[in-house]
Amino acid sequence: MRRAVLAAAVLTASVAVTLTPVTSSAAAPYKGANTAAVQDDFNGDGYRDLAVGAPKASNGSVDEAGSVVVLYGSKSSVSATRRTVITQATSGIPGSPEEGDDFGGTVAAADLDRDGYADLIVGAPDEGVGSQDARGSVTVVWGGPNGLKGGTNVSVPSGYGDGRTYCRFGLSLATGDMNGDGAPELSVGSGCEAASYTGPFTRTGKAAGTVGDTFFGGTRGVVMGDVDGDGLAEQFWLPGPSDDDLRGSVYVYRGASGPNPAPSEAAPTELPYADGHAGVIGDINGDGYGDLVTGISSDDSMSGGPAGWAHRGGEIQVLYGSAQGITADQKPKVYHQDTAGVPGSAENGDMFGQSISIGDVNGDKYADVLVGSPGEAVGTRASAGTAVLLRGSASGLTTTKAAGYTQDTAGIPGTAETGDQFGAAVHLADLNQDGKAETVVGAPTENSDGCLWTARGSASGPVLTGSVNVCGKTSGITVHGVKGYFGATLPSTHVEL
Repeated sequence: MRRAVLAAAVLTASVAVTLTPVTSSAAAPYKGANTAAVQDDFNGDGYRDLAVGAPKASNGSVDEAGSVVVLYGSKSSVSATRRTVITQATSGIPGSPEEGDDFGGTVAAADLDRDGYADLIVGAPDEGVGSQDARGSVTVVWGGPNGLKGGTNVSVPSGYGDGRTYCRFGLSLATGDMNGDGAPELSVGSGCEAASYTGPFTRTGKAAGTVGDTFFGGTRGVVMGDVDGDGLAEQFWLPGPSDDDLRGSVYVYRGASGPNPAPSEAAPTELPYADGHAGVIGDINGDGYGDLVTGISSDDSMSGGPAGWAHRGGEIQVLYGSAQGITADQKPKVYHQDTAGVPGSAENGDMFGQSISIGDVNGDKYADVLVGSPGEAVGTRASAGTAVLLRGSASGLTTTKAAGYTQDTAGIPGTAETGDQFGAAVHLADLNQDGKAETVVGAPTENSDGCLWTARGSASGPVLTGSVNVCGKTSGITVHGVKGYFGATLPSTHVEL
C-alpha cells in the first residue's frame, strides 16, 4: 500500500454517473484493493487493472484534451476489449475537454475512501483554470463493483501559486499510508508548490486535511513507500533541477503513527548524496525494506546550458532501505549504459531513466527494475527507443541476466521506427495474478495514436513469444489533428521534462 503525508483538504464533488466498463464485476469489495498485490483493482475482481494515459488524445475536434484508458486485468492479462475510456466529457467527470488540457498526463491509484475498491487519480497538468494557463488539475474517479464511475476534483491549498503562472498542478502523483490508519494520503507535485492531502477521502469531497508545500517553491517529483520496515510510508520529494543542483535534490519525510506533522511543522531530511528528478520504491534485495530508485534522464547534450546533468545518456540511482530507513550519509549506487553489463552504450540524448518501474518479473521475491530509454537510437533510427530490465537479488540490483528490448527484438510485435519513443513509459505489475509481473512498455509516438507492449512474466523473465501490442485507436481513444500519445503515461514514474 502506498501513501503520502498530511493535513485539511477539500475536493469539489461532481454528480456521480456510471461509466460503462467492458468488464465483469465482483459481487462484493475485494478487500485487498489497497494492498501492494492488488493496488490498482478498480472493480474488485481480484485482478490489478492498468491505467494508460493518452494525454494528447482529442475529444471530437478538440486536440490534446487527453483521455485515460483503463484496461481491466484478468487471468489472461489485459486486452483492448475489456476497458473503460475516461475523458473530461465522460458523464460524472468534472471539467470539460479543452485544447491542451493533457488530461491523463499522470495517473495513479489507491483506495482513497477505504471502500475496498481502488480509485483512479488523474493529473491534467496543462489544464487552464479561469484565466490562468496551465494551472493544472487532479481528478479522482471512484472505483466500485461495476468499475469506475463518478469523479471529484482535488482542490489546491489556499494561496497555491499566488503570483505565479504555469504551475502545472498534477505533474506527479503519489499515495501511501504515513500514519498507519489504513487511509491513503495523496501528494501532488507541480511547478509551483507541492501539496499533500490526509486520508481518508469521502465521496462528498472531503479529506481529513491538506497542506501546501512551504520550502521547495517548485516540487515536480514525489515518491511514497516504506523504506524502514515499520509499516508506514515515507514521503520523498524531488524538486527537480535547480541552478545549484542540476541533478536534483532529494528530501524525505518520515512516516509516524498518529496525526502526521505538516511540512511547516516538521523539517524534512535532505539526502545530500542522492540525486533524481523522479523515482519509485520497491524491495530489490528482498530484505523487507523498500529501496528508492531515482532517474535523471537529461544529460549535458540536452541542456543547452551549463554542464552537470546526468551521466551521458542518462542514469538511475539506487538507495537501499534498512531499519534506519534511507539515511543522509548513504551514497547511492549509480547505473547507466556505460555500467558493465547494462545493455547498450551511453550516447548523447538516450534518456536512460526517463521512466522507471519496480516489480518481480520472475517470482523470485526480489524486485526487478525496468528502465525506459526513449531517446535511444536503434541502428540509424533516432529515438526509436529501448527498455532495459535489471534484476534484483540478495545483494541488490545486478546486471546479471540484464536484458534490453526494442521493437526489433525477436518476439516483440512491430518494428523499431524513427521517433517511436519505445520506453517513454514503463510499468511492471502482476495483471493476471500468477505471482509474476507483466512487462509493459509505452511507445506513445508510434503511428498516429501510440501503442503499448505487454509481455507476461515467467520464472525466466518476460515471455516475448505471444507478447502483444495494444494501440490507442483500438482501445477507444480519438485522434484528430495531432498524435494521441497513448502509452505516454503509466502508474509508474516518468521524468517530466
